Amino acid sequence: MNRRIHAPCLSLALGLGLFSACASMPHPAWVRDTLYFGLSRPGGAVTPEQWQAFLDAEVTPRFPDGLTVWPAAGQWRGASGRTEREASRVLEIVHPAGPDADAKLQAIRGAYKQRFHQESVLKVREAVQADF
Repeated sequence: MNRRIHAPCLSLALGLGLFSACASMPHPAWVRDTLYFGLSRPGGAVTPEQWQAFLDAEVTPRFPDGLTVWPAAGQWRGASGRTEREASRVLEIVHPAGPDADAKLQAIRGAYKQRFHQESVLKVREAVQADF
């Protein structure tokens, strides 16, 4: 399957923040969502086993078609105003754009913040061309 976003449609979509504005697009628009999860938490760190259990319970059932995870070293300014450094995990998912996927991503972020007492989970979104 070839999934392409036509250049005029991409410009319009980016300008309006809407992907449904282009009637000439033969397939749904695709996005790449990248989530950044800090592994430090009050009283210790999220262990590899806890991370895997979270991935298995919260992420994979919502996005069973595939995802990518890699380790990272993160740095950010916490609520205290201090620079915090911590081991992290980066999760990348390429999927069709839409409110269903948005709700799933919000649920994943909320579950992680609640389970591991996090202030935030950063989400970065980009429009992409995907071809499988």
